[in-house]
Amino acid sequence: MRRGVGLAAFDRQEQSKRSFAELSSELSQLQVESLQSQLNQFRTALARFASSHRDSIKNDPTFRHAFQQMCSSIGVDPLAGPRKGGWWAELLGLGDWQYELGVQVVDVCVSTRERNGGLIEMSELVRLVSKLRGVGGGDITEDDIARSIKTLQPLGSGYQVVEIGGVKMVRSVVKELDEDQTTILGIAREQGGRVIEDHLIHGKGWTRDRARAALEHMLLRDGLCWLDEQDERSGRAYWVPSAMKWDM
Repeated sequence: MRRGVGLAAFDRQEQSKRSFAELSSELSQLQVESLQSQLNQFRTALARFASSHRDSIKNDPTFRHAFQQMCSSIGVDPLAGPRKGGWWAELLGLGDWQYELGVQVVDVCVSTRERNGGLIEMSELVRLVSKLRGVGGGDITEDDIARSIKTLQPLGSGYQVVEIGGVKMVRSVVKELDEDQTTILGIAREQGGRVIEDHLIHGKGWTRDRARAALEHMLLRDGLCWLDEQDERSGRAYWVPSAMKWDM
């Protein structure tokens, strides 16, 4: 009798588990359907807003930034390319706009690479890209440039936004900056692009051999600086184009 009661209790327990599992499944399905309905309504409302403000989003950088921030807060990327953006790209044409901007970024980086070694200050890149786009191209921001660079990453081209001495710069070559190079670039920015060995020896406590080797590597191996062997003050100075201001 005890064994029978035990088996019956076990059967009731298993039945209860199955009942709870079925109820949980039904509730989960209802929740999924409700969430899907809410997402569809939200998508429709957001699409209506984006469509009615399409020109402002594409041409007004302040409005575009606010729109991007709003979308980012809910996990939507409005400027993703056609493959990732899906209906955003179809609705707004922003995927094509982003890739067009990416091509212009590449154009400027490649055309200035011989001069700066593939490292350009973000503000300078914005200025040159804006000049390339002309009056009808609409204003662009550093955030626009950074987003366009992300679209280039699948190409494995090495384009990346880096920060040196608190200043954003864009690297357009496949190579990492080591600690010594970063230090030299920071000093170059402070000195208007000009760096000499004594800056590193007295300012950073480097030995002369280390300072000379780091500068020579930047000159010969990486092409990130020029050498002036007739410098009026020291006789030998290195100029870092990416830290210099250019009028183009």
